[in-house]
Amino acid sequence: MLGFRKKTDGSSSASWFDRLKHGLEKTGSQITGLFGRARVDEALFEGLESALISADAGLDATGKLLERLRARASKERIDAPQALKQALIAELVALLAPLERPFEVSDHKPFIIMIAGVNGAGKTTSIGKLAKYFQSQGRSVLLAAGDTFRAAAREQLAAWGKRNDVAVIAQESGDPAAVVFDAIQAARARGIDIVIADTAGRLPTQLHLMEELKKIKRVIAKAEPTAPHAVWVVLDANTGQNALNQVKAFDDALGLTGLILTKLDGTAKGGVVAAIASVRPVPLVFVGVGEGIDDLRPFTASEFAQALLD
Repeated sequence: MLGFRKKTDGSSSASWFDRLKHGLEKTGSQITGLFGRARVDEALFEGLESALISADAGLDATGKLLERLRARASKERIDAPQALKQALIAELVALLAPLERPFEVSDHKPFIIMIAGVNGAGKTTSIGKLAKYFQSQGRSVLLAAGDTFRAAAREQLAAWGKRNDVAVIAQESGDPAAVVFDAIQAARARGIDIVIADTAGRLPTQLHLMEELKKIKRVIAKAEPTAPHAVWVVLDANTGQNALNQVKAFDDALGLTGLILTKLDGTAKGGVVAAIASVRPVPLVFVGVGEGIDDLRPFTASEFAQALLD
């Protein structure tokens, strides 16, 4: 198994952490501001409960976090707010740990990734950034423009392909499953390492379109019996708790292997990561905190918790 976690020097890691911290500022500020109190008391715990719920952590995750935090504070006799904040970071890392599963590509060639999500979640942009990321790992990439409903999506994907010097298989119209099938055949003929298949954005309530996604998945399996090797859904952090509902719906329909959470830099609802970890812990493979091509990186629980609450 070959991992996709890129080794970086200290400056690169610091740069990403700084961007992640800045991106999570809107979510974290409503929580960290509470630790300016003089002492740990019931009012502080009540304030934390309200702040976590406001950040869309959800009742389940908030309850778990505060229960563990209270027990830890009692056991370790924590009476200083800053010490309690460090304890909260540790408990958040423990809660988010099930989401951290470093993405690895197997020996399958091409390795086929199917991408789904609702309209506006940042699906096509994320695919472009993923292409750049995988190229930086020394992998060749081919993109399949499976969103045949929206001409702008094909054009946008073609632009990302040109920007990354990556081939894009597309059709003006027609069956999206056929486009993806052709892309897999082309990748095999060209010796490409990774195929990333885009699909049309849809709401989980649009049952006929969800059925189409299932068809695309079946056609991928016909083109390559072991595929798709990864099935990811792209989520917009701004949707908060609704992102959790999307995870449930797409997971039930497709059997998700991973999540991509975008637009964390523009929301105060980043706490939804805790809700997902608590209720439906599908691995969170990548998080996005900006428009830059390098602003999509692998998720690390400790890095995320530290950036959120530091």
